[in-house]
Amino acid sequence: MARLASSAAVPLPSPGAVLELLKPITWFPPMWAFGCGVVSSGVALDGKWAVAAAGILLAGPLLCATSQAVNDWFDRHVDAINEPHRPIPSGRVPGYWGLYIAIAWTVLSLAVAAALGPWVLGAAAAGLVLAWAYSAPPLRLKRNGWWGNAAVGIAYEGLAWVTGAAVMVGGALPEPRVLALAALYSLGAHGIMTLNDFKAIEGDRRMGIGSLPVRLGVRAAARAACLMMAAPQAVVVALLVGWGRPLHAALVAALLAVQLALMIRFLGDPRGRALWYSARGVNFFVLGMLVAAFALRAAS
Repeated sequence: MARLASSAAVPLPSPGAVLELLKPITWFPPMWAFGCGVVSSGVALDGKWAVAAAGILLAGPLLCATSQAVNDWFDRHVDAINEPHRPIPSGRVPGYWGLYIAIAWTVLSLAVAAALGPWVLGAAAAGLVLAWAYSAPPLRLKRNGWWGNAAVGIAYEGLAWVTGAAVMVGGALPEPRVLALAALYSLGAHGIMTLNDFKAIEGDRRMGIGSLPVRLGVRAAARAACLMMAAPQAVVVALLVGWGRPLHAALVAALLAVQLALMIRFLGDPRGRALWYSARGVNFFVLGMLVAAFALRAAS
């Protein structure tokens, strides 16, 4: 009885604290990838606006938000040391509410995905498995920079792209060219995720998080990140040429050339310029995603 009374005494989190836990600022990458999937499907939006809107809701405010809640719950002890102002360690999301929200958003995401078709449900379920595996024991993939960054890249870019295309083709499996682009840009996102690890090397080392900068060292990790970002885009250029879209291939190549120029400066001071490159070079990466998506639309 005392335990029940104690549980009942835990206050509800405020809507503002819940929204902060779900981190709207992180929703853009999967929503952008979803939009690229919509474009690459080659299907006109006429009569499909409601379905597309539901898919955007699924990609950002549901799936991505779920991953943020899951991560914050399982990182609450680390955040209590490094970022005590966050909703859970600060007590603004008290008790087990962080876990309850993560579970509720998981169930809601699956319900919305199921309404959008079997392949959408499959992609969403895979993304949720990766989200929980990334943060939760026993797997906790974030402890390994190779596996953890791959999980995030697949969930945020590849699966979101596939979901966008699947929504537009009635919930069916998108064509192989769509799947190829989704896979390649997922690989590129692995490098983007590595950029975020340079700001927390000391903390990751103390907490046993094997990010690539911790595992490989700063300069080797920076080179690996650049290779992971650039190589898939080079393959995209080659594929677009092979698919008879030379103009789109030239545009993606030009965007890649700008990134390579910025990478040279980034490699001169990886720790000091990781966020600098994120704010500049990544913009050209995501623009290339959209160009590649339009290439498939033009070819359909």
